[in-house]
Amino acid sequence: MRALSHWRFAAVFITAAFLSLNALWIPAKAELAQWLLERSWNDIQAGAEWSPPWPWADTQPVAVLSVPSLNIRQLVLEGDSGRNLAFGPVLRGSTSSRDLVISAHRDTHFTFVRELEVGDQVSIEIAGEKRTYGVSFQEVIDTTHNALVIEPGIDRLSLVTCYPFDAIDTGGPLRYVVTALPLPGET
Repeated sequence: MRALSHWRFAAVFITAAFLSLNALWIPAKAELAQWLLERSWNDIQAGAEWSPPWPWADTQPVAVLSVPSLNIRQLVLEGDSGRNLAFGPVLRGSTSSRDLVISAHRDTHFTFVRELEVGDQVSIEIAGEKRTYGVSFQEVIDTTHNALVIEPGIDRLSLVTCYPFDAIDTGGPLRYVVTALPLPGET
C-alpha cells in the first residue's frame, strides 16, 4: 500500500513539473524572441540588408514604434502574417510608403493602444529616419463593410488591432484603428 502511495506522489509530482515547465515555456520563448529581434535590428542598423532573428525566420525588424508618453518601444516586423504577429507588431505594405499601417494583437503588443488619446505623440523610425505623428482620432471599423486601404499619397500612421479589447472570442470583424497624422514640421 505504501509503495502505491509513492507512485501516486511521483505521478502527481511529474505531472505538476510538466505543467509548470509547459507554462513557463511560452514566456521564456517570447523573451528570447525579443532579444533575438533586438539583435537583428542592431545588425540592420549596422548595415546588414537581411538579418533574420533566427535561421528559419522569414521576417526581420524594419522599424521601431515609440510612444514616449506611455514608455512604449516596440520593434515592427515586415510581413503582415499571423506567424509574424506572434512576435510583435507587423507592417502592412512597404516601408517606402508614407501611409503606414501597423497591426498587432490587442492582448499582447498593442494592449497600450486603448490608452492613446488625441494629441499623443507616436513616432516611427525607419531606415534611420524618424517620423513623429500626433494621434488625430480613433475609430472602430467593421471589416465586413469597410476595408483598410493604404493610399500612397497620404502621410499617416494607422495602428490597428482587434476589438473589443476584452472579447473572449477572437477573430471577429471589428478593428480598433488609431490614426495619427504628421506633426507640424514633419514631412
